[in-house]
Amino acid sequence: MIAIMSQAMIDGLLKLAQRTQELAAGDILFRAGDPVRSLFLVVEGGLRLVRSLPHGTQLILQRAGPGAILAEASLFADRYHCEAIAADRSIVRVVPRRRVEAALGDDPDFARAWARYLAREVQQARGQAEVLALKTVTERIDAWMALNGGALPPKGGWRRIASEIGVSPEALYRELAKRR
Repeated sequence: MIAIMSQAMIDGLLKLAQRTQELAAGDILFRAGDPVRSLFLVVEGGLRLVRSLPHGTQLILQRAGPGAILAEASLFADRYHCEAIAADRSIVRVVPRRRVEAALGDDPDFARAWARYLAREVQQARGQAEVLALKTVTERIDAWMALNGGALPPKGGWRRIASEIGVSPEALYRELAKRR
């Protein structure tokens, strides 16, 4: 997210961006198997990285809102491993892969900022895996809160939290009602 990325990283990506692309809700930015040509910085709206499983279920790998980088895990891959779908009307800045690769080699400050960003992403993914490994809703809420500053967001953000911790919104609401 933009709040945890360094200003050097944001400025670097914006300088490298080639163009802006608008997407309507439901538009596909790229599909699994497409050649990796760009990374994307979400300016407005939100996108989901989705992997379709053989039995038809879709696994959401990332929910990317304003300030998020999309497809950074594909920078050194030949093809995207999932598809990016606009959750609602969105605007992204398109950053050509070749420009990012060149900046990583030519700009030590950008390379360090990139490494710090990726390290934080790994830490967040590990934390998320730990939360999802817990058995009860109570344990998952407590772990999520410990990893995210100790408090839940206002009531309007609870559905997102339920999704992040892998429980139904109703199960989350029941647990929160017990805590009052």
